[in-house]
Amino acid sequence: MVFTKEWKRSFYCGELRPEHEGEEVTINGWVRRVRDLGGILFWEVWDHTGLVQVVFDPALGEVFDRAKGVREESVVSLKGVVRRRPEGTENPKLATGWVEIAAKELALLSPSKTPPFSPETASSVDEAIRLRYRYLDLRRDEMQRNLRVRSRAYRIVRDHFYSHGFVEVETPILTKSTPEGARDYLVPSRLHPGKFYALPQSPQLFKQLLMVSGLDRYFQIARCFRDEDLRADRQPEFTQVDVEMAFMTEEDVFSLVEELLQRLFGEIVGVEVERPFPRIGYDEAMLRYGTDRPDLRIPLVIEDLTEAFRGSGISLFEDLMARGARVRGIRVPAGKASSLSRRRVEELQEMAKGLGLGGLAPFHLRGGELSGPLARQMSEGSRSALLGLSGMSEGDLLLVACAEPEVLCEALGALRLHLGEGLGMVEEGYRFCWVVDFPLFEWSEEEGRLVSVHHPFTSPRPQDLHLLDSEPLRVKARAYDVVLNGVEIGGGSVRIHDPAVQSKVFQILGIDEDRARERFGFLLEAFSYGVPPHGGIALGFDRIVAMMVGSRSIRDVIAFPKNQRALCPLTGAPSDVEERQLREVHIRVSDEG
Repeated sequence: MVFTKEWKRSFYCGELRPEHEGEEVTINGWVRRVRDLGGILFWEVWDHTGLVQVVFDPALGEVFDRAKGVREESVVSLKGVVRRRPEGTENPKLATGWVEIAAKELALLSPSKTPPFSPETASSVDEAIRLRYRYLDLRRDEMQRNLRVRSRAYRIVRDHFYSHGFVEVETPILTKSTPEGARDYLVPSRLHPGKFYALPQSPQLFKQLLMVSGLDRYFQIARCFRDEDLRADRQPEFTQVDVEMAFMTEEDVFSLVEELLQRLFGEIVGVEVERPFPRIGYDEAMLRYGTDRPDLRIPLVIEDLTEAFRGSGISLFEDLMARGARVRGIRVPAGKASSLSRRRVEELQEMAKGLGLGGLAPFHLRGGELSGPLARQMSEGSRSALLGLSGMSEGDLLLVACAEPEVLCEALGALRLHLGEGLGMVEEGYRFCWVVDFPLFEWSEEEGRLVSVHHPFTSPRPQDLHLLDSEPLRVKARAYDVVLNGVEIGGGSVRIHDPAVQSKVFQILGIDEDRARERFGFLLEAFSYGVPPHGGIALGFDRIVAMMVGSRSIRDVIAFPKNQRALCPLTGAPSDVEERQLREVHIRVSDEG
């Protein structure tokens, strides 16, 4: 039927309360549930505000007959009178649970086929099916809430940056490929045969150009694209809050971002975020937590115990340490250690082997004596040194491993998380921190050269400039990540604005002048006309929203996400295109896999 103004709602479904008793109302929505009880027909009608019960009496005649033929998830408009539910039939789980609508008139606006699943039971349906019928999945209260939280977060972000004098600028989506990091998504050009645009992995170069332009403070809620392997917190297209400032220091970024996150989590989640966030050096993070994104809700830490085992008499450790290995361990406090049975400790040892460690040696402190398979082999001095370094108290359990530092970080970091979760040691709430002083370079075995840990425009610390020629791997960057509950939610850096330093960094990276001009020529040319000191950060908007709503997957806060194979089950993208379209962009598809 044609929808006319007399069928427009006077109330949303979830707005009706006992004070509306006796009012004639019109509601619009979806028929969520149908129940036929002894001839009287009950509906639950839904819109984004909630459910309301509607009652059809057989005395309505033709209206009642039409109502009996309406399927669930059909779209309707109906008129009726609000009345209190009979005593004993109230539903306190619903905001509207004390009232119902006695139907008088009904308009079927759009009938529905029998849906593949009900929005009420969708959470138990396989995600592949829910993504195939995403529009039905989005009718769930949880998904409605997620998208509305996301919308509120957009507003808060914009308000925050406007209040601090930032200018919102859109940067190009079709841009130049500057392959660094993840693979680019390429777009062929019809007008320029054999040439390609790239979709931006981030607005990095453009926001630096905006600083050269004198804009001073820029932000953008930017769409970014990366062709990389997916997981729960990655999508091929995602949203980041992109920020750049001229004449700034790290402290300017820290203060700005901390205030934003305090506002977001305060206004949306209702929690008080304490500032300033702790600052943790990269080396300390890798040592104590085994990762550069530490989850500070878990009180367990990793300790370096190497010195306690030098000359300890344990030949295996001595041999490994002579080749550069370290000894590190995790101390489990007595109250939690008592719940770890011998069998459970053996399972942890097997887990450690699966993580690349040769083994995991347990040490117990009982009756003031250190016990364990390796304790008997250690000298008295080594045992005393181990107690001192580890900080063990009566009843504690110390789990120790010896391996190369990189292996220890990854394995003990994973073991720390496993223990924290398994022993119920994950504290409630939101724990933020900054990780700072990252290495500027790292060695790539795949490329056989030094590569940037972040990107080639990241500034080294001033105090490390003298190491660029002699010991580049010791150079620390003016880079920083903001981490929440073990998840990196943003990262940035102070950029290089000195041409001599930029040239030296390119040289270390094996990027000669011709290659630098080919990749970044437009930026380098702009820098020759006067560039201010500048820097910024990019915040993972999808990840932040997911954490605010308590979801483990960013797919739950994106309206139409791709699956873990970068496919869209709803639309079928990516899909084949017509031969004519390929010819227009000068592309020929090979039959080879």
